[in-house]
Amino acid sequence: MKQKKSNSREKILTAAADVAREAGPGNLSLDAVASRAGVSKGGLLYNFPSKAKLMQALVEAYLNDFQHALEAARAAEPDQSLLANYLRLSAQECDETKDAASWIFSAIAEDPDFLTPMKTFKRQLFERLKADTPDLKKLLVTYMAIEGLRNLSLFDIDLLNEGERQVLVDTLLEIANG
Repeated sequence: MKQKKSNSREKILTAAADVAREAGPGNLSLDAVASRAGVSKGGLLYNFPSKAKLMQALVEAYLNDFQHALEAARAAEPDQSLLANYLRLSAQECDETKDAASWIFSAIAEDPDFLTPMKTFKRQLFERLKADTPDLKKLLVTYMAIEGLRNLSLFDIDLLNEGERQVLVDTLLEIANG
């Protein structure tokens, strides 16, 4: 029984992210999410009693997924620094899922306080990176550059072409590993 609830939650979260991407920021409809997820609106509300709770869960799931991916990358390549793994994972996320996190705008439109867990996550991650990277200059340059790339991707600004993005990522990895 618990597995069914978990599967329903995951289906609803996936559907909510898809609907938010397609409908645009602030236009997320619970009816559309329920329809996309293949659940009744009552089933959706059972799992997420309000639109705000649904958006909060989206933010938390995104942060948890990224954290798990970062830990998996670290385990798969223990000889690589945390910074190099973060750079590689962030660049991959930008390339593979150009508009994957555009639902974040919907969450922020729903409640600006949804930025709080993101700020906390970023602060904790940056502190981990500082502890793991002895060269502060190297960390600041690479971290801020990859965050800039992530933000360009989030806002769907194609400032760099594919080749230029690859040059940037390769250079950041050289700096991180050098």
